[in-house]
Amino acid sequence: MEIAATSTVSVALQSRRLSLALSKKLGSFSSLSFGCFERKYCVGIGSSSVRVSAAASMDAVTAEKISPASFLDKRESGGVLHFVKYHGLGNDFILVDNRDSSEPKITQEQAAKLCDRNFGVGADGVIFAMPGVNGTDYSMRIFNSDGSEPEMCGNGVRCFARFISELQNLQGKHSFTIHTGAGLIVPEIQEDGQVKVDMGKPILKAQDVPTKLPGNKGEAVIQGELVVDGVSWNVTCVSMGNPHCITFGKKGGPKLKVDDLNLPEIGPKFENHEMFPARTNTEFVEVLSRSHLKMRVWERGAGATLACGTGACALVVAAVLEGRANRKCTVDLPGGPLEIEWKQEDNHIYMTGPAEAVFYGSALL
Repeated sequence: MEIAATSTVSVALQSRRLSLALSKKLGSFSSLSFGCFERKYCVGIGSSSVRVSAAASMDAVTAEKISPASFLDKRESGGVLHFVKYHGLGNDFILVDNRDSSEPKITQEQAAKLCDRNFGVGADGVIFAMPGVNGTDYSMRIFNSDGSEPEMCGNGVRCFARFISELQNLQGKHSFTIHTGAGLIVPEIQEDGQVKVDMGKPILKAQDVPTKLPGNKGEAVIQGELVVDGVSWNVTCVSMGNPHCITFGKKGGPKLKVDDLNLPEIGPKFENHEMFPARTNTEFVEVLSRSHLKMRVWERGAGATLACGTGACALVVAAVLEGRANRKCTVDLPGGPLEIEWKQEDNHIYMTGPAEAVFYGSALL
């Protein structure tokens, strides 16, 4: 698979916030179309040659005015897929306008190739914006970087919301309903461009997470014991529509320092543990205070990522259930902070955080 020449990349590294009205001004973006544009920023299609000639100040590049809608309007033909790439705190996704079909435009195998950071675009997953079902405004499906399909993704749904708002040129504060594999999700674009998402109610019943660990607090697993390579860990199991195993450390061990973890070694052992029949996402958590938590995550199907929205929600639930934290917390992830609140009155979890577009592109499949 080759990546075609069309892409729009951020050249103003100090300014990472993209305006909702992308078509008004893209002074911090250089827009590449098929061929070249002003200042001779060119990429050879189907070859490895790249020729760049730019002014000393990249901010001075005059960009062609484009928007997600106008860019994605180009007809896909001859195995070309147009996309916009977004990230939520470094958890990055290829967003595809799939509103004309209830079937994804590419296969899971193609998605895995697109997500390859050496031979493809590079991403943690591909997200498809699809027609709504059961009265919802839209449907969202995701293929992970390994080609598997998760039920939902918290950072991904924020990116999805920004993608739709920019496709539809929606201004100001607004919300819409999204059908996902984890059920109904309702994101709300805030005035400052951040996205607040009603993530619904956490699922605690062990068999519904799912986990084979026996419930030790009713039917829930709270500070249960999980043996990994002969070492006992205290774990709490929570589903946000997708399974999570949260740990604050080893049984009887010292306070967990997440920066000291060898995540590539320990992460897969949790993910593929026999106690998790559908595999699991794993959050390793350090408590900084009752309102400030720090985590590293090993995501099912994607590995170590810079952020996991559903994981941040799940760990706040676990921290509250274990008596470690309040219901409203800042969660520090490697890519940045998320604000999480588990409201007592409705039992719903609310996540607030950013989502930003980083470039437009076309991929040869």
